[in-house]
Amino acid sequence: MIVSASYRTDIPALYADWFAARLDAGFADVTNPYGGRPYRVSLEREQASGFVFWTRNAAPFMPVLARLMRARRAFYCSFTLTGNGRALERSVIDAETAIGQMCRIVDLCGAGAVVWRYDPIVATARAGDDGWMAMHLERFGNFCAALRGYVDECVVSFMQPYAKTRRNMNRAAREGGFAWHDPPLAKKAALLGRLADIARSAGIGVSLCSQPEIQQAGIPPARCIDADRLRRRGAVLKARVKGNRPGCLCHESRDIGAYDSCVQGCAYCYAVSSRRRAAARLKTHDPAAPML
Repeated sequence: MIVSASYRTDIPALYADWFAARLDAGFADVTNPYGGRPYRVSLEREQASGFVFWTRNAAPFMPVLARLMRARRAFYCSFTLTGNGRALERSVIDAETAIGQMCRIVDLCGAGAVVWRYDPIVATARAGDDGWMAMHLERFGNFCAALRGYVDECVVSFMQPYAKTRRNMNRAAREGGFAWHDPPLAKKAALLGRLADIARSAGIGVSLCSQPEIQQAGIPPARCIDADRLRRRGAVLKARVKGNRPGCLCHESRDIGAYDSCVQGCAYCYAVSSRRRAAARLKTHDPAAPML
């Protein structure tokens, strides 16, 4: 089994002590986000063959990663670095710090320990203005240059304007004094191809997360939960592909996080419907509790 920790929240940044305690206990209890009964996920070596950690700030989690390395447990970090700015990402660490962390993880934990996520790509300009594309090309190129030799894959996707996302983005736009739009597919596809070329020149492969409508030759669909990467990092496991939406090639996993529990303030985040609710949840969090 692969344990995901977590696409619902940033466990490494915010709940490192809780995860360490759950490792000691050998399990984590999880609230079913769809109204079903809570369930238990084993973290014992015999059941949890590999871990995928999703984060924007791994500094609080470095002791856990070191512990897993000593125990020869297989894992990799799916590390989001976008540089979208404070109006969209009010509490995330700056790009230079994030790049330093990503490089440090690879230095300490070996090749393949980090997958970079440039996700989501957000168009913050007038609908008829292509300046947003030039901005992403420049920013992405700078990041690729800094991460050359440290990461071999960058997962990209464009922001999905779900109803909740639109509501939160509109609020952020009013507060931050910017405009945003959902670009046409042709613009997305054009930018995707150019990003892939830039990454390729830095020795980094680009994969596309669950957006088959702009898929193109030379850019494979992403496997954000990737059993093959975990096997290369020492995991012994069998896993079937079990995507959760069209174009998703993720391998089957069990997620131990919880929605509405991240306070990093990303306006486009689908996992947080209310910043106030997330802050309240973090304030009352018990690191010793079996459930996040």
